[in-house]
Amino acid sequence: MPVREASTSWQGDLQTGSGIVTLESSSAGQFPVTFPRRAGEPEGQTSPEELVAAAHSACFAMSLSNGLSKGGTPPTSLSVSAEVTLDAPTLTITTIALTVDGVVPGVSQEAFAEAARAAKEGCIISRALAGVPEITVEATLLEG
Repeated sequence: MPVREASTSWQGDLQTGSGIVTLESSSAGQFPVTFPRRAGEPEGQTSPEELVAAAHSACFAMSLSNGLSKGGTPPTSLSVSAEVTLDAPTLTITTIALTVDGVVPGVSQEAFAEAARAAKEGCIISRALAGVPEITVEATLLEG
């Protein structure tokens, strides 16, 4: 069973402290984090919410690609974004909006939208984020 690891080294208090997030399993990099940047403009720093958006967009792309392929219409390309909205006063993720543009030969817009809805429901990260009040998906089929 795969296990993935990340770590954070934090120094100081919440308001003036800072940390470094390290993607351990992949060695893909280290990323600075601070609370003021989390609740405000990023200014070159990541946040837990941005990392959630990255995880969700990647998982959704894989889930949609798999569903389309199993249905006999593998995608040529998918471009997925995830927008995570944080209510700063309550520190609650209130919405996640997934947007996908895809080139999928032999599929209609309606079938593509249905595949995207099913992918959202089946994506491991969507299931892990079941406590988020609203997760939406907007799917646009592009000409290939």
